[in-house]
Amino acid sequence: MEIDFNFITEIIPTYVQGTIMTLNLAVISILLSIIIGLLIEAARYFNLKILTAISKAYIEFSRNTPLLIQVFFLFYGLTKFGIKLSGFTCGVIGLAFLGGAYMAESFRGGVEAVSKSQIESGQALGLSKMQILTDIVLPISFSISIPAVVANCIFLVKETSIIASIAVAELMFVTKDVIGMYYKTNEALILVVLFYLIILLPISIVSRIIERRLRYGEFGR
Repeated sequence: MEIDFNFITEIIPTYVQGTIMTLNLAVISILLSIIIGLLIEAARYFNLKILTAISKAYIEFSRNTPLLIQVFFLFYGLTKFGIKLSGFTCGVIGLAFLGGAYMAESFRGGVEAVSKSQIESGQALGLSKMQILTDIVLPISFSISIPAVVANCIFLVKETSIIASIAVAELMFVTKDVIGMYYKTNEALILVVLFYLIILLPISIVSRIIERRLRYGEFGR
C-alpha cells in the first residue's frame, strides 16, 4: 500500500477546516445537551409530574430513534411546514436532542448515588430544597457523573459524522469529498482518523485527570 505523503501535506488545511466545523458542532451541542440534562434532572428532583412525564417520553423517543432520521426530519421534513433551517442548525439541534437524553440519564445516576444522609443533613441545617439541590446534590452528583458525561461528550463528537449526510462540511464530509475528487482513499482515511484522535484524546486524558482528582478529594487523599 503506497501512501502519497505530498498529497497528505497539501490536503491538511482542508481537514483543519473540517475539524473546526466538527468542533463547532460538538461544543455547541454538548453545552446544550448538558443544559437539557440538568433541566430534566431538576424536574425529577422537584417532582414536577407533568414535566417528568414529558421528559421520560422525550428520553425514550430520542434514544430509540436513529440520529440520521432525526436530522433528516429537521433538514428535509420541516420544509413541508415552511420551516427551512441550515444544515449546521439542524446538526446542532439533532445532536443536542440526542445528547440531552443521554446526559439526563447520566445525571440521574449521579443524583441517585447521593446518600440520603447528606440530604438529611442539609434539611437539618434548615436549607431549602433549592439550596440542597445547588449546594449538595448537584456538586456531588456531577462529580460522580463525570465518567458518564465524558463518555457522552466523546459519543457526540463521533456522532457529528452523521451530519455529513446534510452537506455540513465537517470531517466526514471532507473525507468523502477528498475521496470523490482525488481517489486518494488511504490518505483520506488516515487523515480523518488522525484528526479525530487529535480531538478525542485530549478530552479522554483531561477527563481521567479530573476524575482522579475528584475521587482522591472524596476520600481525603
